[in-house]
Order: sequence, then C-alpha cells, then structure tokens
Amino acid sequence: MQITHSIPELRAALASRGKPAFVPTMGNLHDGHLSLVRIAGQHGDVTVASIFVNRLQFLPHEDFDSYPRTWDADCAKLESAGCDVLFAPREKDLYPEPQVFKVQPDPLLADILEGEFRPGFFTGVCTVVMKLFSSVFATTGGGAAVFGMKDYQQLMVIRRMVQQFALPIEIIAGNTARAEDGLALSSRNGYLNTSEREQAMALSQALKSLAEAARRGGTPLAALEAEAMAALRAKGWAPDYLTVRNRSDLLAPADATSGTNAPLVALGAARLGNTRLIDNLEF
Repeated sequence: MQITHSIPELRAALASRGKPAFVPTMGNLHDGHLSLVRIAGQHGDVTVASIFVNRLQFLPHEDFDSYPRTWDADCAKLESAGCDVLFAPREKDLYPEPQVFKVQPDPLLADILEGEFRPGFFTGVCTVVMKLFSSVFATTGGGAAVFGMKDYQQLMVIRRMVQQFALPIEIIAGNTARAEDGLALSSRNGYLNTSEREQAMALSQALKSLAEAARRGGTPLAALEAEAMAALRAKGWAPDYLTVRNRSDLLAPADATSGTNAPLVALGAARLGNTRLIDNLEF
C-alpha cells in the first residue's frame, strides 16, 4: 500500500492507474470501514482510501480534539483489506489557507434530522468530500466512491451533491456492518464503557420496533415516534430523534398514519452517557 500526504503526491500515485474506487474515512477504522474498502475493490482499477479528521464538520463542543487517532492499526487494516493507495493529508495539505469557499447543501435535506441537531455539519461534510473528490478524481476522469448506509442522511446528501454538480463519480452504498447483538459498528462505540456497551443495542431494537409498528398501521406515526422516544428515555438514553421518513427525500410520509407500503426508513440518534449513536433501518 502506497501512502501519500499531499494532493500532488496522491495524483502522481494515481497517474495511469485507471479509474479509482475511493473510500473516505476519518480513521479509527473498524470492520464496517473495511467492508467498504473491499466493495471498492470490486468497482475500480485502483482502490484508494483516505484518513482525515475533518475539523469543518465538528461543532465547537464536539470531540474533534479527542477523536481517536489510530494510525498504525488503521494502516495495517487498510492494507489487509486490499487498499492500494492511502491518502492521509495533514490539515495544511488539505486546507493550506482558511477554507472560506464551502459547499452549502440543500437545506430541505441537510437541515433536518442530523442537520437540526448538528447545524453546519453537512456543510463541513460536503466541503471536505468535494475537496477529497477533487484530489482523487480530477486527473482520472472520474470513478467510484463508497459510503456506508449507517450514515444514511450523509449518503443521500453526497449523492445529491454529485448529481447537482454533474460529477463523474458513481456513489455506491455499503450495508451497515453490525455486531452480533445488532449494534451498528461506529468509531464512537469505543467511547462506551462496559455497562453502556451492554445497553447500546437498545437503539437498533427501538428502530426495529418502530418500523414494525409503522407497518402494522392504525396509529399516527407521530404517536408511534413519541412512544419510541419515551421508551428509550425510560432506559436511560437521551434521544434526539426516532422517526419514520420517506427513503426518497427523508421527509415525513404524506400519510401521517402508519400502515403504508411506501419505501420508508426509520432513523434514530440518541445519547447514551456521553456517547451519541445513530442508526437506521429501511423497511
């Protein structure tokens, strides 16, 4: 695996190697990330991953400084998963001057759910992803990029951005990787203490119950969502949202009563102790 740090170094490494398949990460890698790298290996001539903890997508009170950096382990995992080229820019490489030009996503999609509770988050995500895309694909004529479905709204935002800017990049979704008890794999799971880890699968269970109730019908979705939030609070969680939305646009279904056969997704975000977890379930 070749390791590059600057944009010119990365582009030189990719010269004459065909179409890249790219997996952007913030490091502290787990099996979910590695599954995306393996998917990328099936969709390009050269498999590229990046490690960059992006300051622009963290709010002032969030964990930018304490976000786990596990460089040696990450490199070993990426190489074992078939990564050919790792792009690991320093902040001065990706942002040599203050990043005053930013990508502002559609507020109808980006200012709800995660965007409501983390204002500016998707502006930071889109800006860094656009810059990473430029670094990887500007001289290759396009390629593919793989994102995980655990970050469901992020996947939709990136897809919309690529469509709006007519970027020659195919966005591929990788299924959410889960532990045996159903907990979605996340770099932030490492923040959970032993007791919290034993309780952490309650979020995925709550979403499954919410989806099942929504499909059964007969009850307004708002009531089901309120019940799901209350049940999670009773277990010691602090939920931001547990909700049912259209898969197509993440807006509330036109029929506010459950029982529809439309393609829907249950999404949730909740804090357990000091750790904020997110998850989703299509149904």
